[in-house]
Amino acid sequence: MTPPSWCARSRGPSVSFRDRLTRRVVDLRREFENPCSALKTVALRWSRGVYKKGRRPYEPSVTDERGRLVRSVGMAQTFLSPAQVDELVALYREGLTLAELGERFDIHRRTAAAHLVRRSVPLRQRGLPVAHVAEAARLYESGLTLMEVGMRFGVSQQAARRAVAAQGVVIRPGGRRPRLTA
Repeated sequence: MTPPSWCARSRGPSVSFRDRLTRRVVDLRREFENPCSALKTVALRWSRGVYKKGRRPYEPSVTDERGRLVRSVGMAQTFLSPAQVDELVALYREGLTLAELGERFDIHRRTAAAHLVRRSVPLRQRGLPVAHVAEAARLYESGLTLMEVGMRFGVSQQAARRAVAAQGVVIRPGGRRPRLTA
């Protein structure tokens, strides 16, 4: 077995330590001249400074008239004060929807729902209210379309469909209604 070219035993005693070290560095360079794609990616990211950046921004939190905002992943979060949460609960109990509360307080509707759950406020179910389900089924059976039933109660066609089907009414096939001849 022949030792590799950079090995000291292959040169004999006449080669100095410095020459052997230089030759090793040169041979190692040859080993890394054609790096794999993963090594190229790491080197490119290192040169761009990706690994030098901290995970948290150094800028302080921003405040405005609504309160403190926290910047994270490009989205600004708004924290409501306890007085604002009290107002949110009162407005929800008056009948505003989660979407309307979200627009009013400049928060997402699910955030508004989370505030209500934390205050132990029961959430209203979306869709047709239980009190109107029997009336919706009667109107559908009388000949109105699901779209017309939904518009009458202020809900979508699908919400009307779910409510009517839950009452056991057979849903008519879609398409044009047959013409009634006099």
